Amino acid sequence: MPHTVTRRARQLSALALVFPLVALLGACGMQEAAPEPERAVRTLTLQSASSGQVHEYAAEVRARVESRLSFRVGGKVLSRKVNVGDRVQAGQVLAVIDPQDLVLGQQAAKAGLQAARANRDQLGAELKRFIELQQQGFISAAELERRDLAFKAAQAQLEQARTQFEAQNNQVAYAQLTADAAGVVTAVFAEPGMVVGAGTPVLQLAHDGPRDVVFSVPEDQLGRLREAAGLPGGLTVRLWSEIKPGAADAAPSHALSLREVSAATDPVTRTFQIKADAGKLDARIGQTAAVLLSSPRVAEVIKLPLSAVLQTQGQTSVWVLEPGTMTVKQQPVQVGGADGNEVVVAAGLKPGQEVVVAGVHVLKAGQKVKRYEQALPAAASAAASR
Repeated sequence: MPHTVTRRARQLSALALVFPLVALLGACGMQEAAPEPERAVRTLTLQSASSGQVHEYAAEVRARVESRLSFRVGGKVLSRKVNVGDRVQAGQVLAVIDPQDLVLGQQAAKAGLQAARANRDQLGAELKRFIELQQQGFISAAELERRDLAFKAAQAQLEQARTQFEAQNNQVAYAQLTADAAGVVTAVFAEPGMVVGAGTPVLQLAHDGPRDVVFSVPEDQLGRLREAAGLPGGLTVRLWSEIKPGAADAAPSHALSLREVSAATDPVTRTFQIKADAGKLDARIGQTAAVLLSSPRVAEVIKLPLSAVLQTQGQTSVWVLEPGTMTVKQQPVQVGGADGNEVVVAAGLKPGQEVVVAGVHVLKAGQKVKRYEQALPAAASAAASR
């Protein structure tokens, strides 16, 4: 019994020590969280400005007329006399195929022509004699008619043989591929030793003459393209070779006139191919360029840096600073487009408001902030203190 009393006394004394410790820990856990520190943010006071959107598309200078040349007859390519980039003149021989079979056909057609001519001459002489015999009464009129029909058939066969001979002469001439017009060779599709069929492309020739600036635009920009094409200076081009590093705006621009809009989109890119008349643009075939679509300038709009815009749950918004309480609130806005690296706000803001333009992703509604002040260098701060 004394031992039992002693054990219980020890347990009670241990519990007496534990209860104060638990109470102390509970009191520590109930302490209030430390207030969030004020965040320094960059702000911008909104002002009205004018905006004119400019869209830029990569383009290429091409010849207005560009044709793929091919042989009219098939055969083995013996030689190709031009390469990509060579300038050619109208009538110049570009490639030659083996004419051996064509020459044999020409010789056969010539022999057929000679045989038809001899047959016609023989029947013509016989007809002349039978006319005299019929006049003397030695043969009937029916016999003379039969001889006349035979002569006419021989004459028709001669004309047929002559036509075949001329066609075969043309076939021999087709063994040489010649340029239809002066221009520049832009592609080669056949090499010596290849057997090509009639109509198989061998060369691609860009004809001298007008030039086009070719580019592609998405389908939602077709209306903007037609609008820009109807404005003075709305559709211009800059050659990449004339653009200096860091001075793209200083590159000379040249006016374009819209010439052709594709009737259907490209099945892969889903864009429309556009051809614009380059006019007096001094450019070589294949040069790259930048086409600029400029829309009319709109006055009294609000523009913000891209860093000021926040996208949350499909809604575009910005943080507006309340100067009285130095807190921020989230303000939904409607974006009307882009002007260079700035966003044009169509609705939701008004001039005079102060908007956070940096650090927007770490702010919360009602959070206290302070305006960011850039620290001065040590020498400047010392001079300012004086």
